[in-house]
Amino acid sequence: MRAILLSLLASFAAPAWCEDDILAVLQRSQQMQLDALTEAQVDDADPAVQVVRRSFQRVLDAADAPGDVRLLVVRGPLLAVCLMGRVVAANVSLADMSESERSFVLAHELGHVMHRHWAQLGQLYKRHIPGEVVQAHTDAIAGVLGREASQLSHEHEYEADAFAMRLIRHLGEPEDTPLVLFQHLPMIKATATHPGTQQRVVHLRTLQ
Repeated sequence: MRAILLSLLASFAAPAWCEDDILAVLQRSQQMQLDALTEAQVDDADPAVQVVRRSFQRVLDAADAPGDVRLLVVRGPLLAVCLMGRVVAANVSLADMSESERSFVLAHELGHVMHRHWAQLGQLYKRHIPGEVVQAHTDAIAGVLGREASQLSHEHEYEADAFAMRLIRHLGEPEDTPLVLFQHLPMIKATATHPGTQQRVVHLRTLQ
């Protein structure tokens, strides 16, 4: 879900998109991100990868997740992301976290899968752009689509946090795990796709 809104709106004017359905554009954008992350994939022989994979399997089992969910362990600037509604990319540095913190991060991304957030975002775009992606139409609706997509993305982040909170409780992990985690991570301001750290912490406190 990350950075998809602004990058897509910026690319609508490009001729390559002009005859595509919006769902094809969304799919292509995510595939490009996935291809880039695949190049940064860490070899499964790395012991840190196995630590992350074991935690992810534990989360999958607890959530009774569908069998087509895939984990990609990578190096790079991102911590974790869900792509195409079924691929979770997680940084190998998660192996350095405690089991409870690592489980929360992975469960958050799994929450995007379980709640079908990718499909919901696609439905929103499709409602505003029902036909071909052409600049004459996208220019007219870019403002309202941007606001609605941003609002939906924020709702998705809160929902994924709530899902992760419930799951780590089910796993018997400490309830204050996400609050401790956010103390270790850099403070992030709100963006078009994500609420800020402070907003997420306030929301998590209400769940407690």
